[in-house]
Amino acid sequence: MYIGKAAQLSGTTIKSIRHYEAIGLLPPAQRQGNYRIYDQQSIELLSFIKCAQQLGFKLKDMQAIFHKHRGQALPWDLARQAIAEKKQELQNTIAALTRQHQQLADFESSLTQAQTDCPLEHI
Repeated sequence: MYIGKAAQLSGTTIKSIRHYEAIGLLPPAQRQGNYRIYDQQSIELLSFIKCAQQLGFKLKDMQAIFHKHRGQALPWDLARQAIAEKKQELQNTIAALTRQHQQLADFESSLTQAQTDCPLEHI
């Protein structure tokens, strides 16, 4: 199928597909004259890239996953490992934000207490 159809089926854009090819995320498409021709494997790879980006993966993250790809089937074991690492990173971020939220609540509480004890209020 041509690049426009590949973009439509994968939810990406023609510009994105060309960019992914340029940076090595997507193997160069077969050519029929001046036209790029994409297969179902390319559509699956494009869909994976699009979904991964929406879930917080950077293109550089995916380049590490696809480094060994080179036109072969998507390296699912590496993708699963990267997903597990991203989940752990998110868990760490959630824990840090939860601590920060509690610290803000404690700080707010101490400010409320300080206001009631402030001797300047009675002047």
